[in-house]
This record gives sequence, structure tokens and C-alpha cells, in this order.
Amino acid sequence: MPVPLLGTIIKTAAELKNIPVERKQKRVKPVKAQQKELKKLLRKAKDTEFGRAYHFSEILRSGNLVESFRRRVPVFDYNRMHDQWWYRSLNGEHNVSWPGRVKYFALSSGTSEASSKYIPITRALNASITKASIRQLVSAVRYDFPAEFYNKGVLMIGGSTELSYSRAGGYYAGDLSGISASRIPKWFEFFYKPGQRISKIRDWSEKLDEMVKAAPKWDIGVVVGVPAWVQILLERIIEEYHLNTIHDLWPNLRVYVHSGVAFAPYEKSFERIFGKEVILVESYLASEGYIAYQVDLKRRVMQLLVDNGIYFEFVPFNEMNFNDNGDIVAQPETLTLSEVREGVDYALLLSTCAGTWRYLIGDTIRFLDKENCDIVITGRTKQFLSITGEHLSQDNLTRAVEMLSEELGVNITEFTVAGEEYGTMYAHHWYLGSDDAIDPQEAIRKIDGYLCHLNDDYAVERTEAIKELYLDVLPTHVFYKFMEEKIGKWGGATKFPRVLKGERYALWKEYIASLK
Repeated sequence: MPVPLLGTIIKTAAELKNIPVERKQKRVKPVKAQQKELKKLLRKAKDTEFGRAYHFSEILRSGNLVESFRRRVPVFDYNRMHDQWWYRSLNGEHNVSWPGRVKYFALSSGTSEASSKYIPITRALNASITKASIRQLVSAVRYDFPAEFYNKGVLMIGGSTELSYSRAGGYYAGDLSGISASRIPKWFEFFYKPGQRISKIRDWSEKLDEMVKAAPKWDIGVVVGVPAWVQILLERIIEEYHLNTIHDLWPNLRVYVHSGVAFAPYEKSFERIFGKEVILVESYLASEGYIAYQVDLKRRVMQLLVDNGIYFEFVPFNEMNFNDNGDIVAQPETLTLSEVREGVDYALLLSTCAGTWRYLIGDTIRFLDKENCDIVITGRTKQFLSITGEHLSQDNLTRAVEMLSEELGVNITEFTVAGEEYGTMYAHHWYLGSDDAIDPQEAIRKIDGYLCHLNDDYAVERTEAIKELYLDVLPTHVFYKFMEEKIGKWGGATKFPRVLKGERYALWKEYIASLK
């Protein structure tokens, strides 16, 4: 089939498919949809070991399904879920927390933990991720792209598709992006870049070199990936081929789908990289499932997917529910979608078609429009700074850096901050990753002012307990070299932590000292 004809068929199919999808979305009542998802999950898993242990059959017969589920099933973090249940799936047992045998596990350590987590990826979860991805791509027809746009390559920058096999457990393990990419449909392989050979490369530096080498052969229309690593790749291509912008090589690049971190710190860099207008689309895909994606180009918010194999609960992110280390308490307050309020930070609990139950994913979100389920990601439960009660969220920290970048007209791609003792009081130590000239004293003074404005608790503690602020400006590559050399996580979906604590902070200070 000629490629232009294939593109026309894809666009036409998308337009036809988009009509019922759009109508369906308008008809969906989120609260009822969530109750329906919970019932489906409980019915499917009632005969698993987990379902029998927590009496799913009785929950299904109860008069109040939601309340019975909340009362009977405890809240799990990763360690508890793994130590009580998932280790059995890793050992090859069937029907542990979801029917059948788990054949794939996504390796995920987030940005707070040193050791890898094994997150089950079932056929049902993979199908729900595919369904959500198609729904997001289908929605692209509203942008009125010409038919030939649908012939262009889709560059997906993620982890290696080379999966490791466990003979003992009979499963494959690797990056979620690798698991997904290794299972792409045959028809999509024409569009998929960098292709299976390059995607299998585990070493990020080698993969980066190969993508730069292959770049002139591609005609890219869509780029998908974490901003830091997309930026590194595109800048390398521009430098290698002496381009002004990436559009000199890929004139048909129209869409960038980003995820993982707030895009604001990277915005100025991408303005220099792009030579034409590029549509920015945010998605919220975690190892545990496809949670939300952006549906309105005019607003940088995402819509929660309430009818796609995930049942959500929300834990107010406060001192009653989380300790100083960001660990959830044994019996937290949990809310359903009908009980949440706009403008409040919540930690997410997920129950999914992969056998996660009331599972703390580690992200915090905020509802901007409850009726439409519009959310923004505000941070991580482990990545907040509150050594004296200042309660600085990742959202506060990111916004302060964004304001500094705007006011000084500089590009700050990475940053991190840590709390430390200062005599009998405390201090905050900031590290900014920028290749522009920044006066540290001016920068910390302005950041302090921004945070006092953004957060009343911080303003109080600055007069009481936080007696000193430090700031170092480092070349951007220092952050990535640290992840590569000291953490062993480099490229793909890896994200630098915005707050450093404990051993990770000690290792960072040691590394920075070695550079002087």
C-alpha cells in the first residue's frame, strides 16, 4: 500500500472513530464511571488469593460497594504490596492479586528510591494503556492536520526494549516504555522511530549516538518523551548537523507529547530548539497505568481517565496522613471522586486491572475543575521539603524556579534543593542547573521572595527556624553525569529528584565536592 494512502486511511479512520469517542466522553458521568470500574475490578479479581483474603464477594453483595471496599481493604505502599502479595507473582504463582500469571513487570524506581520496584503489567493493563493512547492520538484530528501529517514518523524516546527474563519466575522485566514498544502492532512499525534495533540498546550514550546518526533518515511528525532527554537528543542533532533549529531537519514536526515532570523549566530551551510552532501535549502515564492526558490545547491541564481500568481514591496530602518522610500512615483519610475539593493536594491511590489495590503511587495531584476531572500534577509524596514545617511542595519549588527564569531571562533546566542543619536551626541548599550566567546571591534572594509569596508556612519559618539559604549554580550536564555515574540511571524516562534527602543528598554533596 502506498504510504500517502496509508496516511489518508489512518486520518479518516481517526476522524470516524473520534465522533463516538467525543460523544461518549460528554456522556460519561465520572462518579458513576468510577463505581462501575470498581465493580468490574472486584468481579474480575474475586477468586484470586487477594480477592478471597479481603472478601471481594462479600463487598460485591454489600449495599454500599464503595464504603465496603474502603473499610475492608487496607491501603498499600509498594513495600507492603510486594512483601505480602507481589513476591508470589514474581515467584511464578498464578491468581495472586489478578487472575492468571503475570508475564511482564515494569522496573520503576521513580526519583526517590534507590532500588528498583517491580510493577506488574498484565494483559488487561496493557490493553487499557493502548486504549488510552489511541484515544489521545484520535483526539489529534481536532487539530486539523493535513492527511500527509499522518505519514510522518513518531519518535518515542524511552527505555530499552530489551527485556530481561527470569527463569525462576517465568517473567520478563524492563522499562514500561520498553515493554510497550516491544509489543507495538505491526502496522505501526513503519511510523515508529528510532526502530526496534536502536530501541533495544540499553546504554543511553550509545543509543543517543545511534539516534543522532540516524536522524537525517527520518521525517518526524511527533516526538514523545521526558523533556530532559528529548532536549539532549535534539540539541545533539542540531549541533552535529550545524542546524539553526530541529525544524531545519524535520520540517514536519508538529507535536511534542511530554510527561514525567513539569514542562515549565524546559520551555525556554525548547523555544530555541523549535523553529516552528509545535503543539505541546501532556500525558500522565505511569508504570501502574495511564492516568490522565491533556484534552485542551489552550489549558495545560489533564483530564483524569475515569473509565479505563483504574479506580481512584485520594488522600489529602497533610500531616494527618503522611509523616515527615512522606510515608503514608496506617489508616489515612481516603476520599472518592465525589468527595474531593478543588485546589487541594491529594496523593493518589490506585486499584487497577494489574492487581494493584488501594496502592499509593507516590504522586500528588490537584483538581482544577472537579466536574470535568481536570487535574495537574503537583509533586511527589517523597519530594517535598518540610524540615521545620515550611511545607514546600514540588509545585512551589518548580514555580519559584520558573519565576526566576522569567524575571532574569535565563534558562534553568534542572534544579534540586535539600534541607540541612545550621547550628541549632536549619538551612535550605539550592542547586540550579543552567548554562547561563546567574548571580547566586541575586538568585537565592529572589527565590526566597517568591516562596514567601507562594507559601505562608514558608514565610513564617523563614523568620523562626530557617536561618540560612545557600545556592550553587552548576552546568546542566553535572546533574545528568551524577545520575549516570553515581546512581546508574541515565536517559530514557529517568528524572532528577527535585528534593534530595538522606543518603542521596550525602552522595550528591560528595559528588559536587569532587568536581571542585
